[in-house]
Amino acid sequence: MAAVAVLFALAAARSASGQTVLVLPFFNESGSGDFDWIGESISETLSEVLASQDLFVVDRDDRAVAYRRLGIRANSRLTRASVMKTGETLDADLVIYGEFQVRPDPAGAGRGTLQVAAHILSLREARQGPEFSELGALEDLTTLESHLAWQTLQYLRPNNPIGEEEFRRSRTPVRVEAVESYIRGLLAPAEEAKRTLFAQSARLDTRYSQPNFQLGRLLYRKQEYRAAADSLQRVLASFSEYRESVFLLGLCRYHTGDFAGAEKAFQQVAAVVPLNEVWNNLAAAQSRRNQLPQAIENFRRAVEGDPNDAGYRFNLGYVLWKKGDYAGANEQFRAALERAPDDEGIRMLLSRSSAKISRKAFGRDEGLERLKTEYEERAYRTLKSILAPGKAPD
Repeated sequence: MAAVAVLFALAAARSASGQTVLVLPFFNESGSGDFDWIGESISETLSEVLASQDLFVVDRDDRAVAYRRLGIRANSRLTRASVMKTGETLDADLVIYGEFQVRPDPAGAGRGTLQVAAHILSLREARQGPEFSELGALEDLTTLESHLAWQTLQYLRPNNPIGEEEFRRSRTPVRVEAVESYIRGLLAPAEEAKRTLFAQSARLDTRYSQPNFQLGRLLYRKQEYRAAADSLQRVLASFSEYRESVFLLGLCRYHTGDFAGAEKAFQQVAAVVPLNEVWNNLAAAQSRRNQLPQAIENFRRAVEGDPNDAGYRFNLGYVLWKKGDYAGANEQFRAALERAPDDEGIRMLLSRSSAKISRKAFGRDEGLERLKTEYEERAYRTLKSILAPGKAPD
């Protein structure tokens, strides 16, 4: 998706829905800092569920920046005034916040009893919304969080077509020890600690997609593509960021030379979310497999989606040059060079194509396709819902 379209989708959705939501970490009233991670876990679950329903949810990195600007310490209890100020700083319409308490099990049979209270504050209407509460065993943390998220979702989206039974089926309970490791991994400042904790979380509960997704993304950034692919393959289809995990899996397979596997991954994503970056990467995998007609078709789709992207133009020109269509290649290389005049790679291939120098003259396919690494599904789905009101995204 073009950058302009992404910005349009974000701005239009904010205007249309008025449902930009900030979820704060819940305050720990247990008297022990050992339970602080639970407050972050509740916030993460609520944020994931609301975001999966195309509500705009402020991400935790932006929230952390706001905390630093306002001089708010992590895990501190916020006054109503501080809640409002934080929400206003992040341009939120609604703020969800709350508190929890863990009471020890007198018999010592379990980890204790968890009591949670959640509050919703409407900044736009300057009024306090409802309060939701949960009470149960700490071992049932994810079940309690899911029910809390369901109540919140029903308040924010009263016409939500998803029934509670269907919602519960999509939220598989996870071992509390796995959740703790995952959240501590999110909060860890060092990458090595994150890696260890995410891996531990994934081992503790193989049904838990979040740590596999985060670990896979971390390993991908470190260019450990085979290890990243192993984690990303474990992400379940029910996870809200499943298609992004498949997109990253496609990139990992591409970088390890498994172009057939990369093609399959990008095809899977393109069937549901036909983003420009997905068409581009699918075509790149097809180009590496010398499936030139398919590559040309999909590179054209990317160019049609964003004709001002020099990378898409370069890729289309490159595959046309590989095919021997010098006139078509020249047209694309020149258009790419207009958009990126300092790009020596484009200039080099334009020179070769203009002189009608075949790729065979170099004795090998140089593999110069340019991949896209940013994935903008949320903006696409939001834009789709704006352009087709009343029709739920796929």
